[in-house]
Amino acid sequence: MQRRAGIVDDGVFGKNTFKHCSKELGITDHSSAVHFWAQVSHETGNFVHLKENLNYSTDGLLRTFGRYFRSRAEAKKYARSPKLIASRVYADRMGNGDEASMDGWTYRGRGALQLTGKNNYKLFAKHMNNDCIVTNPDIVADELAFESAMFFFETNNLWAIACKGVGEEDVRAITRRINGGFNGIAHRLELTNKFAKYTL
Repeated sequence: MQRRAGIVDDGVFGKNTFKHCSKELGITDHSSAVHFWAQVSHETGNFVHLKENLNYSTDGLLRTFGRYFRSRAEAKKYARSPKLIASRVYADRMGNGDEASMDGWTYRGRGALQLTGKNNYKLFAKHMNNDCIVTNPDIVADELAFESAMFFFETNNLWAIACKGVGEEDVRAITRRINGGFNGIAHRLELTNKFAKYTL
C-alpha cells in the first residue's frame, strides 16, 4: 500500500502513511480515515496478517469451532491441517459448497478485514468489476487487501458511523459490527486516539 501511494515502503504506519494511503483509497474525511486505519491495524496485527490463520491445535479447534466437531477425537483428525479445517467449518454456508468441495478453504478469510465465503467474494468481485477475485481469490490478500476492507465498510454502512467523530461510542459501534462484540476494544481505542492526531 505504501508503494502504491508513492511513499517509502518502510512498513511503519505513521503520519505520512496515514495521509497518502488514505488519499490513495479515496478516504477524504478525517474521522473516517481514523476509524478505518485503526480497525484495520488491529485486525491485521499492525498490517502483518492478511490471511486467516487456521492452524489450530485440537484444543484451539474445540474452543473456536467446537460446534463443527462431534468429539475431541474427530477434532484431533483435523488439528494443524488448515485446509481441512477451513473446508469443514465453512462448508454449506456463505455460498460455499459442502466439505468435499473445499470451498471453505478456497474462500477462507483474506484481506484487511477478512473477506470470507464464496458469496462475499462474488459480491466483492461485482463491486470491483473483477471476476479474478472469484477465480483467483488470493489477490484479496495481496493487491486488494485494503479495497476489500473498504468494501466491508461500505456494505456494512460503517462510513455513516465513522464520519460522526472519533469518540469511544463511535469506536464501540464500529467494533461491534466488525467483530460481533468488543474483542480488543482497548487496543482499538488506543489506535483510534493515536491516529486521530494525524492529519489528512
